[in-house]
Amino acid sequence: MEKKRCFWVNLDSPIYVEYHDSEWGIPVHDDHKLYEMFLLETFQAGLSWITILKKREYFREAFDSFDVVKVAGYRDEKVEELLQNKLIIRNRNKINAAVKNAAIFIEIQKEFGSFSNYLWGFTSGQVIVNTGDEVPVKTELSDQISKDLKKRGMSFVGSVTIYSYLQAVGIVNDHDKDCFCRCQ
Repeated sequence: MEKKRCFWVNLDSPIYVEYHDSEWGIPVHDDHKLYEMFLLETFQAGLSWITILKKREYFREAFDSFDVVKVAGYRDEKVEELLQNKLIIRNRNKINAAVKNAAIFIEIQKEFGSFSNYLWGFTSGQVIVNTGDEVPVKTELSDQISKDLKKRGMSFVGSVTIYSYLQAVGIVNDHDKDCFCRCQ
């Protein structure tokens, strides 16, 4: 019998099915993984997630395996190199934001002991389970985190992007009620 999955999963796309089944909505506490998803979500702004998933390994290569310290240290030459990389999203504003956001991510790690402590602190370490019939695109929680990140100087961290990020890293569980991942 076929597993029930969220309505948005394209069953003809193995990469999408794999992402849904093994990553989306599963609580993440590892800062390296949190940074990877953060970078990918900020590049996704205005694009489809499948576009990012298909380019994920190219992003991994281009951004030094999502090493936040290395990304924070990128200089103009590396930014220009990234702008020439046809395998990733070549948006100067997003690339510059990735560098700036990495430095701020590190500042948050220093302030809170980890980015995980910072992020999960907004929910006192609890997963928020959506009980409504409609999945929102943003909430008071994503508004609050977005506002704080912007205050710290980050870019491409609007409330919709942050809500998507919270779903991806499992702070919010928005799996459909009949999805087999709902209670994982």
